Amino acid sequence: MMKIKIAIPSKGRISEPSINILEKAGLGLIDKNNRKLISKTFNDDIEVMFARASDIPEFVNDGVADMGITGVDLIQESESDVEELLDLRFGQTKLVLAAPEDSDINCVEDITNDMKVATEFPVLTKKYLNEKGLDLKIVKLSGSTEAAPFIGIADLITDLTSTGTTLKMNHLEIIDTILESTIKLIANHKSLEEKRELIESVSTSIKGVLDADRKKLIMMNVYSDDLDKVKDVMPSMGGLTISEVLSDKKTVAVQAVIDEKEVFELVNDLRNAGAHDILVVPIERII
Repeated sequence: MMKIKIAIPSKGRISEPSINILEKAGLGLIDKNNRKLISKTFNDDIEVMFARASDIPEFVNDGVADMGITGVDLIQESESDVEELLDLRFGQTKLVLAAPEDSDINCVEDITNDMKVATEFPVLTKKYLNEKGLDLKIVKLSGSTEAAPFIGIADLITDLTSTGTTLKMNHLEIIDTILESTIKLIANHKSLEEKRELIESVSTSIKGVLDADRKKLIMMNVYSDDLDKVKDVMPSMGGLTISEVLSDKKTVAVQAVIDEKEVFELVNDLRNAGAHDILVVPIERII
């Protein structure tokens, strides 16, 4: 039996969400609290490997891991050739070009080739500058990029930001957006060919978790005489499920999947239409 290894970040802002989405998909980690490099899961054929997020694209590219969870920014910076299976819909961030607020750099046109730019993303920065016809010296840093313009290392920086708050706190102004990034589920090309069934099972389970996000299952009893009125106010992903209820008065049970944002108004509308015994419950996965 073939086995697969999934690489996820060992720490940082996307580590816990990565663990959570695997567990919701039914791949509970057995050794996650023991600081081990490898953790077994509830499935004997699937293991999870903890690694630095920046190393995961290369690990998947080289076949050290069959699958991985990491950011688009890191995939493109490493120039790894991997298969992107799913957008996991969290960890949204942007790689931006920024300059000090009190500088004369207010737009890309103000940048000249005698300037320097500091970054943790030299590959993406170089590609961006080339597209803009610029040939700046790139100073590669491994942290504290925001300080570079104020200690004389560089005139500009490129850095990741989610809200821009940290840049603003450091008196930096965004000049341009280089890349919009999110977190992806990726796979090694060869593994996808040789272990397709198992990899697709993981991908399908995770997609089911994503599809269930902010969805609720609503269930109720309805007297048959009121069923048409209930149908008129009831939204549903794929139609209503209706079954007979053994009761003194002719009654049916109705259930449907709805968006979370519809719950408040819908419950009141359903009560007014004649529904009773209304239950609203969370959904873990939709397959």
